[in-house]
Formats: sequence, C-alpha cells, structure tokens
Amino acid sequence: MVEHDALSATREAYDAAASTYAQLFRGALRDRPLDRAMLSAFAEVVNAGGNGRVADLGCGPGDVTAHLDELGLEAFGVDASPVMIELARQAHPGLRFDVGSMAALDIADGVLGGVLSRWSIIHTPPRELPVIVAEFHRVLAPGGHLLLGFWAGDDPSHPPQVFDHAVAPAYRWSPDHLAAMLRESGLTEVARMVREPQPADRRQFQEVHLLARKA
Repeated sequence: MVEHDALSATREAYDAAASTYAQLFRGALRDRPLDRAMLSAFAEVVNAGGNGRVADLGCGPGDVTAHLDELGLEAFGVDASPVMIELARQAHPGLRFDVGSMAALDIADGVLGGVLSRWSIIHTPPRELPVIVAEFHRVLAPGGHLLLGFWAGDDPSHPPQVFDHAVAPAYRWSPDHLAAMLRESGLTEVARMVREPQPADRRQFQEVHLLARKA
C-alpha cells in the first residue's frame, strides 16, 4: 500500500506540474555535454548489439526519447503521468509514448536492446527498487544495456537518502549500492560517470550515470 500510494502521489504531482516541467527542461541537453556523451555512448553500444529497440522509462515530455531517436535508436517512451505522455505525443508525434509503471511494464520478456531510466528511479521507495530493477532485467535481451541517471547520496554507508524534491519526495543513492543491486539482478556494471555539482546547478548533488549490461 505504501508503494502504491507513493506511485499515485508521484503521478498526480507530475500531472499537475507537467506543463511547467516541459517548458523548464525543453532543450536542456544542449547545455549538458557530458549527458549527451553518455547518451551517445549508450546508443553506440546498443546499436553495436544489433537490437536498437530502446525504452525510455520515465520519459516525461519526451525530449530525451527524441534525442535517442536522432542517435539512430528505435526509441519509445513510458511514463506514469498521463499528462506528460500527452505532452510528449504532441511534441513528438512521430514517436511512440505509453502510460505505464516501471514496476509492471507492458513489454515482453527479452525484447529490448536498451533501457534508459534517467532520473526516474529517484521517486521509488527503497524497498520497491529491486522490483523495478528486476523489470529492467526482464525486458532486456541478453547483451542489452541499461543506463541509469540519478543523484548520489553524500554518505555511501546510507544507500538511500531522502530529500525534498520540487515535485515529489525523492531519494539519492550510493552508486556502489545501486551497482551491487544491479549485479544481484544479473546486470553487470560497464561504466559510470560521476559529475560534480556546478555553481549553476539547481541541486548541489553529484550526478551519476551508471551503464550496465545484461549477461
């Protein structure tokens, strides 16, 4: 019940903030060269595996999904917020966007070459995250890649650290702890990028991109 209530609250919060969120972050990748570099590396390793079908989970208004499409991937987006999905469909009518939950994806087993979860696991209650990681593993084909984006906690001895996100309650994670959780689910870390907070950042937290591969 706690997890269900958290998902419902997060969905309602993003529904309410969707238009403002979309305007605020439109074109944000232009000013984030390291983010673009990780997305490009992700696209390259996915395409090298011969299966370019990728799910952008927690896609929001769809701008990153569209960027993946520009990188040559067969990308589609999934988000729990129906309003976000409607905005994504309006902004990118040539792409597919579905309402859905990361904990129960309407995607067949082993069909994806890649999964992107970019700042979408941050609203997941810690006890529920292993279920979502298991879903990532389930939908990936053997050799498929997962790219996670999240904020790091200050103290590695405390894996999840709650903080007051502008839209909904959120958690920061120890990269080592999250990598271990992935490993337990059959996803082996390939690389990670840790970006130190910059003076202009709204959040003065380390940003982490963690790339993993399904055996």
